[in-house]
Amino acid sequence: MYYKNDTIIIREFTPQELHLFLDLFKNENVTRYLPYKSPEEFKEMFEKALSDYKEGPFSRWGIFNAQNDDFVGICLARAFHHHPDNTEIGYILGENYWGKGIGTQICQALVGYCLSTDEKRDIVAVTDLDNIGSQKVLLKSGFNQQENLIEENRELAYFLFSKDQ
Repeated sequence: MYYKNDTIIIREFTPQELHLFLDLFKNENVTRYLPYKSPEEFKEMFEKALSDYKEGPFSRWGIFNAQNDDFVGICLARAFHHHPDNTEIGYILGENYWGKGIGTQICQALVGYCLSTDEKRDIVAVTDLDNIGSQKVLLKSGFNQQENLIEENRELAYFLFSKDQ
């Protein structure tokens, strides 16, 4: 995936950017709503992203500031493990980029990308129940909240993109 507007660039990571990826997860405010992963698991996640670029349309991508190339965060599109016929999107932003409307831009870019790869697949997203900011972004981006999802003893807010907009 490659996407660019005046604010952000979404692109494939390079192998040299592992440190950016790992540093994002060192901030406890950033990881507050995520399941725990060890540094080694994050490294494996990054390496899988690099290999996924060769495999097909889904992976994790880096988000960069279009003005100064600063690292903003990561986003993803993948087969949703609860319903593999659906595509799950998500993003994680560095704390200094919260509240600037970037999440909405990323959601819209990911939805556009997913629709361009297979418009028949439903697009879904999940958030921690307490992650109100991300839930507002999803609603603003055309998602509708569904019945909550139970996953590994966690209850998650579950959203489905409405294609009838």
